[in-house]
Amino acid sequence: MTTPPIPDVHALSSAIRGGDRATLARAITLIESRRGDHQAQARALVQQLLPETGKAHRVGITGVPGVGKSTTIDKLGTYLTGKGHRVAVLSVDPSSSRTGGSILGDKTRMADLSGDPNAYIRPSPSAGTLGGVAAKTRETMLLCEAAGYDVILVETVGIGQSETAVSDMTDFFLCLMLPGAGDELQGIKKGVLEIADMLAVNKADGDNIGRARAAAAEYKAAFHILKPRSPNWSPPVITYSGLTGDGVPELWQKVVDHRERLTATGEFAERRSEQQVRWMWTMLEQQMMARLRHDAGIRNRLPKLEADVAAGKLSPSLAVEELTALLGLD
Repeated sequence: MTTPPIPDVHALSSAIRGGDRATLARAITLIESRRGDHQAQARALVQQLLPETGKAHRVGITGVPGVGKSTTIDKLGTYLTGKGHRVAVLSVDPSSSRTGGSILGDKTRMADLSGDPNAYIRPSPSAGTLGGVAAKTRETMLLCEAAGYDVILVETVGIGQSETAVSDMTDFFLCLMLPGAGDELQGIKKGVLEIADMLAVNKADGDNIGRARAAAAEYKAAFHILKPRSPNWSPPVITYSGLTGDGVPELWQKVVDHRERLTATGEFAERRSEQQVRWMWTMLEQQMMARLRHDAGIRNRLPKLEADVAAGKLSPSLAVEELTALLGLD
């Protein structure tokens, strides 16, 4: 079996700048590859395209199960393309190695957006750890920006740390909630509220309008006991309907207002810079873990070290000291 040729980085970057969707898909596949030569090409490609990135609105979206993320993204994305924007939808799903990633199913439920020539929907790579998936999503986001997509919607499909990962790569973090706050309010993770830039109560239509407004009032009260993520922005709580589209323009206007406010104070640029540095450290940690996994000497020694630590014969700190010595980091 012959090895497929490595794509030419200059040709890829030129076609991506021209907005070629097929080339964009090929380039993202290159980024997701685990082959060493592909990874080197991907790094060179991202570096070449870096000057074309950074101008897009980067919006993270999370929500409780059944909140209607797919419907919301479909309505919001279609509204934005109707206003002349180009929209890319990405996902961060650390569970996708087992489930295939729910956005693959959601794509069929984003009926309008999936057929829109000014939209691009890409599922997360079906590979292991959250850190790895998030890193690939960051690079995919940069490629999409270089291809001319000026709104990037990053959906968090997983649970737990996936919200923090998405918050760390986006400018605005939107948390979708259901009406009927009572029980749901008890289940909100405090950590999610602390990083949210806005709460939006979905399904504010028909008989649900009153319940949605009541829920919004309870969520506003919850925000009062938390320290805002930004000293320059108080997270609003709004109601909208992903089914009818009512409130979606107002939802987007809050995203725009947030960027304008943080840009004026200098916080926007500062947050972007901090994200870049955190990304660098994340990538370094992944490289170190890769060396741990692939170093033959460490692979041979690791089972004995783990067994000794588990049995209480060796302290974890001494085991780590030996591993770092094997890596030449002592």
